[in-house]
Amino acid sequence: MQSRSDPPGSGLKSVRRSPRLSPQVGQLTHAHAHTCSSGSKGKEEKKGGSSLQEVKRRGRMERSKEEEEEEMNDRLKALDLSCRSAASGTGLVYSEIFTHHKNLWESSHPESPDRVTSIMKELQRQELLSHCVTVQPREATEEELLLAHMKHYVDLMKSTQTMTESELHALCDKFDSVYIHPETFQACVLAVGSVLQLVDRVMTSELRNGFAVIRPPGHHAQSNESNGFCIFNNVAIAAQYARTRHSVSRVLIVDWDVHHGQGIQYLFQEDPSVLYFSVHRYEGGSFWPHLSESDSQFVGSGRAEGRNINLPWNKTGMTDADYITAFQQLLLPVAHEFQPQLVLVSAGFDAAVGDQKGEMCVSPQCFHILTHMLMSLAEGRLVLALEGGYNLQMTAEGAAACVRALLGGACPPLTPPTAPSDSALQSISQTISALYPHWASLQILEGSSLAEGRVIRATTNEQSTQQTSPAPSVATTTGLVYDERMMEHLNMWDRHHPEQPQRISKIFSKHQQLGLVDRCQRIPARLATEEELSRCHSVQHIEQMKATAVMKPRDLHKLGEEFNSIYINNQSFQSSLLAAGSCFNAVESILTGQVSNCVAIVRPPGHHAERDSPCGFCFFNTAALAARHAQKISQDAPLRVLILDWDVHHGNGTQHMFEDDDSVLYISLHRYDNGMFFPSSEDAAPDRVGVSKGAGFNINVAWSGGRMGDSDYLAAFHHIVMPIATEFNPGLVLVSAGFDAARGDPLGGYHVTPEGYAHLTHLLMSLAGGRVVLILEGGYNLSSISDSMAMCTSVLLGDPPPSLVTPLPPPHHSAMATINEVIRHHAPYWRSLRIHIPESVRASLPAPKHRGKRSSKGKGRKSEQSNTDRPPLPPTGKEDRTTERSLEQLTQGLASLDISQTANHTPSTSTPVGGARPKVPLSSEKITCEGEVKAESGGVTPEQSQSAESTPLQTQYFESVATGDEAAGGVGAEPETEGACGWSKPQMSLELMCGGQTDATLYVVDPLPWCPHLDVVKPLPPSGIDVFLSCQDCGSDAENWTCLTCYQVFCGRYVNEHMVTHGIVSEHPLVLSFADLSVWCYLCESYVHNQILFEAKNAAHCAKFGEEIPPWS
Repeated sequence: MQSRSDPPGSGLKSVRRSPRLSPQVGQLTHAHAHTCSSGSKGKEEKKGGSSLQEVKRRGRMERSKEEEEEEMNDRLKALDLSCRSAASGTGLVYSEIFTHHKNLWESSHPESPDRVTSIMKELQRQELLSHCVTVQPREATEEELLLAHMKHYVDLMKSTQTMTESELHALCDKFDSVYIHPETFQACVLAVGSVLQLVDRVMTSELRNGFAVIRPPGHHAQSNESNGFCIFNNVAIAAQYARTRHSVSRVLIVDWDVHHGQGIQYLFQEDPSVLYFSVHRYEGGSFWPHLSESDSQFVGSGRAEGRNINLPWNKTGMTDADYITAFQQLLLPVAHEFQPQLVLVSAGFDAAVGDQKGEMCVSPQCFHILTHMLMSLAEGRLVLALEGGYNLQMTAEGAAACVRALLGGACPPLTPPTAPSDSALQSISQTISALYPHWASLQILEGSSLAEGRVIRATTNEQSTQQTSPAPSVATTTGLVYDERMMEHLNMWDRHHPEQPQRISKIFSKHQQLGLVDRCQRIPARLATEEELSRCHSVQHIEQMKATAVMKPRDLHKLGEEFNSIYINNQSFQSSLLAAGSCFNAVESILTGQVSNCVAIVRPPGHHAERDSPCGFCFFNTAALAARHAQKISQDAPLRVLILDWDVHHGNGTQHMFEDDDSVLYISLHRYDNGMFFPSSEDAAPDRVGVSKGAGFNINVAWSGGRMGDSDYLAAFHHIVMPIATEFNPGLVLVSAGFDAARGDPLGGYHVTPEGYAHLTHLLMSLAGGRVVLILEGGYNLSSISDSMAMCTSVLLGDPPPSLVTPLPPPHHSAMATINEVIRHHAPYWRSLRIHIPESVRASLPAPKHRGKRSSKGKGRKSEQSNTDRPPLPPTGKEDRTTERSLEQLTQGLASLDISQTANHTPSTSTPVGGARPKVPLSSEKITCEGEVKAESGGVTPEQSQSAESTPLQTQYFESVATGDEAAGGVGAEPETEGACGWSKPQMSLELMCGGQTDATLYVVDPLPWCPHLDVVKPLPPSGIDVFLSCQDCGSDAENWTCLTCYQVFCGRYVNEHMVTHGIVSEHPLVLSFADLSVWCYLCESYVHNQILFEAKNAAHCAKFGEEIPPWS
């Protein structure tokens, strides 16, 4: 139940939409904006005609639009790409002195000088050296060595310069697996200094990243002893140096050498400022260095508990897929939560295929991809230092692959197998379980019950993806296709429709402003042919759209009314042909090797278009057509294509075209709200996995409840999108890149930032040999779509993704529920999802009370969801943690608080999307407050039932929220308040517990004490305010509001939205609710409480309750 009614445009998206106020435009947008009821479209539109008054009104609205755009630009100016660090270049440091360190008594020792010379020869052979910036090595000072080693040990090593061979031999016998030469000390201090040189240049932005071709290795060396071919711990000293010299507070060390770097672990196991990740051969401790502390349960101690990550392999023969899955499911989630300011890699290549010590099967291509993954962290500040690797050729090729990645070379295609082994999954699961209490990003996972067993897909895609492009080069080229003729498609009846021509011109202008257009290779647009369109669309549909080129406006309007959310003019057909043809040219340029990747700034969008009909602003399905075109012209048979759809709306058309096809993997991340969000079809649900041989190849990450942002999308990518996509191993990636999940979008209501989109793009670039095409779909805030798409293009060009907000809040609990539901449905098809976390581990976490607890017995979707109200928590510290750690946790905890309002609504009935499957069945819901009171909502809205029982108390700023499932049904659903235009900034609210009559949660809403539109409030009419009046347009008395300018009465957003329409058309922004007497401002998108409103509120209170409210004070 609810004591505060929602503003006319708040809460869940209603099933049908009328004209809405766009936050950045302040305009009337088209009544068909993603409407789900084609039969009622346009009925609420009120046209002002072409009168002088109307022209003036439109002019004022245009000015308002410009002012709002400027404000949005001011808010986003911090994101300006031109302000980012101009760091460029890959440093390479090497010295011939490193070859002077050699074994005097065993000339065939595997840690030989040939290791570094073979790397340098390979870099020369692959023509990589000329692309690197040569950095001169320097000797580390004694003070720098003491950052990780004891004085007596440093002095002992210094004394070896004058020792005889027999003295050296005797000294080395005291250590495990060590040899020393008279010139070893000089080589060692030069090796340490070389890494420090790179750290200096990377941290001062002289260079973007670097590779140190050094020896002897370092990661086994301890504070007071040599160990395992290592004398001084190069990377550990570099981490300490970065902290002392450059004030770095968080360093990530990644150690992929096949041996555990126990020296690094010992040095930092109590230091919370260093996160150490080691993936190594262990075999239950039987592999060197034979230490129990190399196992997964050693997670650090004291304040650093959780900061030591050991991933022990218990079998040999681990493959690329095993390592990549470990990075995706374990390292990257934790690293993004940790948010390092510098990444150091102990780059040993003894896990490479053919290495006699490691006996693993990691290819050079895999080392390239691992390096690429790490380049998304710390704004690209990454330094690799050579450790082990004893097959000379494979070590050289692995090092060269890393350098190619650092230089920005496109990721190479993966070689099968692309699914992780059961043994690897078991090790990864054990490590995640050990770290589970310490990282919110891992607490997302409930753990698949399918620990082992074969996949049940019809095909397993173990064949390799042969690419037709030439051998990889360091230089990547990004294509860009744009043609302003696509702006000729426009709405003749409503020039403020959200899918406006300026969408593409603004994006292109932003690209020009940031110098991105000059960095790209322009690809010409062309018209698609009817034959090409027929690969995805019926001839009847093509002919019908073709006929619109010569139709009269009245007939065009009439035809548009026949479809769901469509407007048509005489240029719509040509614009649609240009959009599709542009994508064809982009795909051809990539498949022929002319460009590495491409961005297509096209409109109209495409992903809602069905085979037989247009839908949701879309005429022809550009991404689907591009996939079929790629398969048609590709040498591969058949080319596997991934279509990744991050538009906030489900791509119903794309799904239907490929749901029985195993050559196209369709993954959609979209707002679902238990079937209430456009296109309002159960086909968008997580349990729709594809049919026939396409089973498992349709993945719907369907968000319900919450306002999803960067954390939620990254979590879905780490735990679902990237593991499945890697296992699928596509030859081409097409992104249906709608930016309506972006912060500030009037239709999406989500909070993904431009930086968030940059990280998603970077992740996708590890697939398909980097062959990625970004195709514009939706996105209706001109500022956010321009910034977001420009950020994506910047990443395609090789720029590192910028930092995300610090601290990154944990994913929303509703997002966790969705992710686990998707995993449950798809684990039978994809081995990479089978992470198993024992119930005892999950149960050991404290059961926190989280934002808006939900019952687990919703009456909506019937998918089984367990543990949906177990949230991820920030790392829970022990009492002995320092203030710094406690503050960090507190900050993270505050960042995760959901300060938005929640609301219950019984939605009106839905109608299916044109060409889509049946709608979600909507049942009468019981809103339960965990007590005795139950309110049936069969025909009575929660607002009505609440206001009927209301008492005349001054509590209009309290909102009682049911703790059962929302009326929309479904576990974990948490609809949050939106403004009158379909989105809003979160309302500041604090959760309280009512200690008396009810168990319901209360929210204190903080209204604006003043707003700039109060001057529109007019004196009360002589008749006063009648709170029992019906809507003047439709006669509804379900949820009505009165305008505080003209005092007309209209229904709210959840009835027929007539107050929304009135507010926009009349430019009267302030309205008063008859349900709870709150006042909402459309333009400020907030509740307002000011003395100017007192007279109207008091009159309404008298009419409703028969008594006045206390005088204003």
